[in-house]
Amino acid sequence: MNIHYIITINPQADREWERCILRNPITGQHPDLNQVIAESIGQQPGSHLVKVTINVEVLETAPQFSEPVASFPSRSKLPNAI
Repeated sequence: MNIHYIITINPQADREWERCILRNPITGQHPDLNQVIAESIGQQPGSHLVKVTINVEVLETAPQFSEPVASFPSRSKLPNAI
């Protein structure tokens, strides 16, 4: 089973939980890996010893911008309304 997620890594984030974020690319929700594993074994009751293999392949990398993408002129540089 192949499942795609977007991982965002930001070592400069202010909060620890913002430094590494895993999201569904369509819904934006954080995956519940417990639920994904339970679904893969058919939600069968009982205790199961499972092997989970994570094979990561980077499909695309978005550029990281250090400055705002769009810069707006300051209020003093805007033309005066008449």
